[in-house]
Amino acid sequence: MHVGMTRSIVAQTDHRTVRKPRRAAIAVSALAMIVLAGCASRQTRAPVTDLSNGNHAAEAQPASGTYVVRPGDTLYKIAQEHNVDVATLVRINGISDPGQLRVGQTLRLSGSSAAQPAPVTPATPVATPEPAAPPAESAPARASDASVVSWGWPANGKIIQGFNSNTKGIDIAGTVGDPVLAAASGKVMYAGNGVRGLGNLILLSHDKGFITAYAHNQKLLVKTGQMVKKGAKIATIGQTDTTSPRLHFEIRRSGTPVNPMSYLPSR
Repeated sequence: MHVGMTRSIVAQTDHRTVRKPRRAAIAVSALAMIVLAGCASRQTRAPVTDLSNGNHAAEAQPASGTYVVRPGDTLYKIAQEHNVDVATLVRINGISDPGQLRVGQTLRLSGSSAAQPAPVTPATPVATPEPAAPPAESAPARASDASVVSWGWPANGKIIQGFNSNTKGIDIAGTVGDPVLAAASGKVMYAGNGVRGLGNLILLSHDKGFITAYAHNQKLLVKTGQMVKKGAKIATIGQTDTTSPRLHFEIRRSGTPVNPMSYLPSR
């Protein structure tokens, strides 16, 4: 989806807001889902950041048995795919840190509370370091168009989830109430909680067809249609629709998710 089309939709939505506020609110919420889901390839299975497709959990049968954690998995993704609440997975598997899953870890999908953590694949000492992804803050090659927009970091915490085809962005740890900053100057396309799985969400449009997304916020400090400057406080870090306080941050170029680490300045 072209950004020009997105702006046209936003403009039409703003025009209708005066006469039909309820329809406008629904249209803006739908726009957010279109921007985050419709612009990406529909052949890609929905990850934590693309949760508005038609595979609603209500259509699936309750899960049973076990599941072995694969690269790129998150508790939310596993829970949605197997029609299980995240809280249930945490409880029955005795998980102490929901943000940390290990590749090869076996999770129970049903049953009563576990007296001990879920079993780990045997023959691998627990102390043995796992094949870890490159350090989250080791930036990949700089994007060729990174300098067309002046970028800044949206939060100061460490990166706890890197970019891949499933996450479509990065997760930055923080404390509830920490500031969330606009990564670049732009216009608020959406501010609300109408996109399932992303909690309190803000979308900003920027020059040259770029869009940024800020999810799981505690409090939203801007409104749809508002202009903001780079570094302006637009929200506070929260834990809405996720397992620990964090900011999920995406950069999209002409509707396609790109690695924020190729655009954000080094720190």
